[in-house]
Formats: sequence, structure tokens, C-alpha cells
Amino acid sequence: QVRLSESGGGSVQAGGSLKLSCAPSVYIAPTYCMAWFRQAPGKEREGLAAIDRHGNTRLTDSVQGRFSISKDNDANTLYLQMNSLKPEDTAIYYCAAKPPLCTLDLQSPETYTNWGQGTQVTVSS
Repeated sequence: QVRLSESGGGSVQAGGSLKLSCAPSVYIAPTYCMAWFRQAPGKEREGLAAIDRHGNTRLTDSVQGRFSISKDNDANTLYLQMNSLKPEDTAIYYCAAKPPLCTLDLQSPETYTNWGQGTQVTVSS
């Protein structure tokens, strides 16, 4: 079972930036689709950004223009660059992966087979 591990979370003031990283415990083929989700207290898990084998990306409306997803296939690492952070971005952020023949689906977290333990992001006003 491949385990994912997020890092880079922390506390920032509104308007600040953070860059999250996600690395697998073993090598994941570049053909996997990978994504970032978040979950705030009392809310459902929300899909933020996804990337496929070709580098195509999809971002949810609430983070368009502020967040970007990328991956380094050589380093086997997924990233989430977060700029212009807002207090409402406060949540636990998770990375996820699913095997090839996948789509950039942000609405169905149950389709992702591998998850990290999450990293806390706190944005203060």
C-alpha cells in the first residue's frame, strides 16, 4: 500500500503564501492522477486541484488564480502553491492519488485510492 506524506503546512497571515509538498512512500508512476483536497472543521472534504499524466490540471473555482498544482516526476513529488491565502482557506490539506485511466475529478474523493495523513494550514486575518 502506497502511503502519501504531506509537508509544508503552517500558520500564515492573510495574503501570505505556502507551498505544500506530497511524497509517496514508494515510487508512484507518473501515469497516476494526483490531487489536493482539504477539509475544514464541520465541512465536507473539498477537492481543490488535480493533475494528470500529461500535466493537465483542474482547479476548483474557489482557488482559481490563487493556487496552482504541479508535480516533479523525477522527484516523484506533488506540489500545491498557495498564494493570496484567506482565513477561509484554513483546513487540513490532503494529497491523494489514483491509478491510471483516471480523470481530473474533484467531486469524487472516494475514487482516489491513496491518501496522506494531512497537513494543517491556518490563515489568520
